[in-house]
Amino acid sequence: MASEKAARKARFEAVFAIIRDDLVDHCTKEGLPQEAVDWYRKSLEYNVQGGKLTRGMSVVDTVEILKGRTLTKDEFVNAAILGWSVELLQAYFLVADDLMDGSITRRGQPCWYRSRNPAFPALSSSGVKYPPVGLIAVNDAPMLKSAIFQLLKMHFRRKPYYIDIVELFHDMAYKTEMGQLTDMVTAPPEVIDLARFSLERYRTIARFKTAYYSFHLPVALAMYMCHIPESYTVRLDGATTTLKPYDLTLSILIPLGEYFQIQDDFLDFSAPPAVLGKVGTDIVDNKCSWCVNTVIKLCTPEQRATLDRNYGRKGDVEAGAVGGEHDVKTEGREDEAGGLCEARVKEVYEAVGLRTVYAQYERRVYEELNDLIDTIPEEGVILDRNGQEAEYGGLKRKVFRSFLKKIHGRGK
Repeated sequence: MASEKAARKARFEAVFAIIRDDLVDHCTKEGLPQEAVDWYRKSLEYNVQGGKLTRGMSVVDTVEILKGRTLTKDEFVNAAILGWSVELLQAYFLVADDLMDGSITRRGQPCWYRSRNPAFPALSSSGVKYPPVGLIAVNDAPMLKSAIFQLLKMHFRRKPYYIDIVELFHDMAYKTEMGQLTDMVTAPPEVIDLARFSLERYRTIARFKTAYYSFHLPVALAMYMCHIPESYTVRLDGATTTLKPYDLTLSILIPLGEYFQIQDDFLDFSAPPAVLGKVGTDIVDNKCSWCVNTVIKLCTPEQRATLDRNYGRKGDVEAGAVGGEHDVKTEGREDEAGGLCEARVKEVYEAVGLRTVYAQYERRVYEELNDLIDTIPEEGVILDRNGQEAEYGGLKRKVFRSFLKKIHGRGK
């Protein structure tokens, strides 16, 4: 099983060379100087590769489930190109997000804006260290997003669903950018105010910033590739039902995406760094997370005061204490423990029973999602617009159960 999974991932990764070469060749044909072409190649290789590839591979997996068979070579390559387009969108968000957050590392290496400038060697002839990529990353990020539409034009322009997938990418990018905006204005740099937080605001951020592009986008792309229309009719035992598959998909995948984000937030607090693969920083970074919003609703006034004095602060000095004004949102943070301020916040989390609350939430949402998945009709005959048996297939519960299986009970 593990070897099969590794083989599927390796086959998907092999398609990256196709999209990279397509994009780099296009820049060359446009007449860009070699220095710019080399920079673009490095940006693609550095920022798009190296992740878990869950989003991208989900496109391929979903197409295979919907078709109910092994994909042909051309079908696999097309599905993988769409999958890598999702990974390009993810890379765009991460490069921009790291700049805004002042992050240090990403996927075990320096964030792109902090990485070695690819236009220069590591050191000059005199031994002077050249500056990093820096603010050139402000242009590199949207180039990653623009690459999506260049790829779609190259490979899908003559497909009947071309306009659908172009509009889908535009819509998902816009929604995610709205989520990022909401996140930034809720907890702006240098401002720590828990009164700005709420579970309602949190769910808005989770839905727009994570759920749409991480869950709905891969499945909707696969549905378009499989020619599933905006609506179709199912005939069963003489009765007919009209189904809107994309709306139904949203009704399942958006709650699933929220569940995924809540998991992420809880693991940031609860998982050991050796298991998580990083040190959790949501508390010291003043994140509007599920954990703090849930605890705010459960804690006593004394515990709330502790949160107000310590949340979003790195080090040992509480807000209001001597020296505290210099302890807020320190720049250039490293991946290390957050000090006593973080420890005090975690003590409140433990005292209100956050682990128990999360376990109860996870059991409840798992049951609710399974109930939603069960509403997908799989029996009966699918009819086209002319009332004849359709050549395309319909939604399958396995698509959604595979997503749920991947994330339920995960520990990292």
